[in-house]
Amino acid sequence: MALPTLTPEQRAEALAKAAEARKARSELLASIKSGEQSIETVLERAKEDKTVGKTKVTQLLKAVPGLGQVKVNALLEQAGIDPDRRAAGLGDRQRETLLSALK
Repeated sequence: MALPTLTPEQRAEALAKAAEARKARSELLASIKSGEQSIETVLERAKEDKTVGKTKVTQLLKAVPGLGQVKVNALLEQAGIDPDRRAAGLGDRQRETLLSALK
């Protein structure tokens, strides 16, 4: 299926919206990295907040201090979560397993 052709105004609006989402996601990851927000509160917010919900769980976990690619992959495998899963797509059991593994 081909992408719809956008008017210049629609294109500018879409670009601005995408830039805003990238900025919000970057601020979210920075707040996790600095310790302002816990991964538990972020995963709870993912249910309502689209920006958080569309962020990959792998990205969120890599922002946690002390977790690198290897540990994140091990956590995801232990919890039975696909590496491409987004935060809003986690089931209750997956979320609980992941949070208990982090503690």
